Amino acid sequence: MEAPETIQNAWAGLKLVRMAIEQTCPAGVLPSEEAVLLLYGPEPVHEGEALAKAIIETVTG
Repeated sequence: MEAPETIQNAWAGLKLVRMAIEQTCPAGVLPSEEAVLLLYGPEPVHEGEALAKAIIETVTG
Protein backbone atom coordinates (compact mmCIF):
# COMPACT_ATOMS: atom_id res chain seq x y z
CA MET A 1 0.00 0.00 0.00
CA GLU A 2 1.37 3.38 -1.01
CA ALA A 3 1.59 6.25 1.47
CA PRO A 4 -0.71 9.22 0.87
CA GLU A 5 0.80 12.07 -1.12
CA THR A 6 0.96 14.35 1.91
CA ILE A 7 3.09 11.80 3.80
CA GLN A 8 5.35 11.37 0.77
CA ASN A 9 5.73 15.15 0.58
CA ALA A 10 6.55 15.33 4.29
CA TRP A 11 9.29 12.72 3.91
CA ALA A 12 10.68 14.50 0.84
CA GLY A 13 10.88 17.79 2.76
CA LEU A 14 12.49 16.11 5.76
CA LYS A 15 15.11 14.51 3.50
CA LEU A 16 16.04 17.97 2.19
CA VAL A 17 16.40 19.30 5.73
CA ARG A 18 18.50 16.24 6.66
CA MET A 19 20.79 16.91 3.66
CA ALA A 20 21.26 20.53 4.72
CA ILE A 21 22.04 19.55 8.32
CA GLU A 22 24.50 16.86 7.23
CA GLN A 23 26.31 19.39 5.04
CA THR A 24 26.49 22.23 7.57
CA CYS A 25 26.31 20.86 11.12
CA PRO A 26 29.12 19.05 12.95
CA ALA A 27 29.45 15.34 12.27
CA GLY A 28 27.60 13.16 14.75
CA VAL A 29 25.05 15.77 15.79
CA LEU A 30 22.34 14.06 13.71
CA PRO A 31 21.67 10.33 14.15
CA SER A 32 21.45 8.21 11.00
CA GLU A 33 18.01 7.51 9.56
CA GLU A 34 18.23 3.98 10.96
CA ALA A 35 19.11 5.30 14.43
CA VAL A 36 16.17 7.71 14.31
CA LEU A 37 13.85 4.76 13.70
CA LEU A 38 15.20 3.03 16.80
CA LEU A 39 15.53 6.10 19.04
CA TYR A 40 12.41 8.07 18.09
CA GLY A 41 10.11 6.00 15.87
CA PRO A 42 9.03 5.56 12.24
CA GLU A 43 6.77 8.59 11.68
CA PRO A 44 7.75 11.81 9.89
CA VAL A 45 7.32 13.66 13.20
CA HIS A 46 10.07 11.48 14.69
CA GLU A 47 12.50 12.44 11.93
CA GLY A 48 11.49 16.06 12.47
CA GLU A 49 12.24 15.75 16.18
CA ALA A 50 15.71 14.39 15.47
CA LEU A 51 16.37 17.16 12.95
CA ALA A 52 15.22 19.85 15.36
CA LYS A 53 17.43 18.47 18.14
CA ALA A 54 20.42 18.46 15.78
CA ILE A 55 19.84 22.11 14.89
CA ILE A 56 19.42 23.09 18.55
CA GLU A 57 22.56 21.17 19.52
CA THR A 58 24.52 22.94 16.79
CA VAL A 59 23.31 26.39 17.79
CA THR A 60 23.63 25.98 21.55
CA GLY A 61 26.42 23.40 21.69
